[in-house]
Amino acid sequence: MSDDELIALSQSGDNTALETVLVRYQPLVYKKSRPYYLAGGDDDDVIQEGLIGLYKAVMSFDKSKFPLFNVFAGVCIERRILSAVKKASRLKHNPLNSYVSLSEPDLSENTNAGGVLCDDASTTNPEKILIEKENVQGLEGKINNALSPFEMEVLQSSLNGNSYKETADIIGRDVKAVDNAMQRIKKKLERVLG
Repeated sequence: MSDDELIALSQSGDNTALETVLVRYQPLVYKKSRPYYLAGGDDDDVIQEGLIGLYKAVMSFDKSKFPLFNVFAGVCIERRILSAVKKASRLKHNPLNSYVSLSEPDLSENTNAGGVLCDDASTTNPEKILIEKENVQGLEGKINNALSPFEMEVLQSSLNGNSYKETADIIGRDVKAVDNAMQRIKKKLERVLG
């Protein structure tokens, strides 16, 4: 089928035609995304933005206004990627583009997730020790309140060094459910720790 036929079918709700167009133009997305970097993201995030641009191109394409879909798609893909790169690089998004590792302590500043002091022999002030223990308990309480039991299982498994697949096998759920849970956990922890 031609691009025009597939696009017409896609716009009328045919998911198979839409998938065919997206697969057909995936190399264009990769080509357009190659020179860009998304602050706070990785290569897959840039490609995802390009795919969103391609999807929007398919859904908004009008042959009477723009005769060649491949050119129109290239423009839409590049604009979407550029918009995402500009948005991510703005200073107002710095808190979203930085992160706190939940599994690796930041030894350079003697802190771990949430800025809680790590235990070490140099902390001998009993008052500081008590305050830090209370801070840790308060933080644990906030995390427990924010996460569902399933999300707590997923987080604990992740903190134990298990991959999504291993976590899914341990919990008895599919990998996508674990991935979705991790995305929710990250958002919730950003609010709790932020």
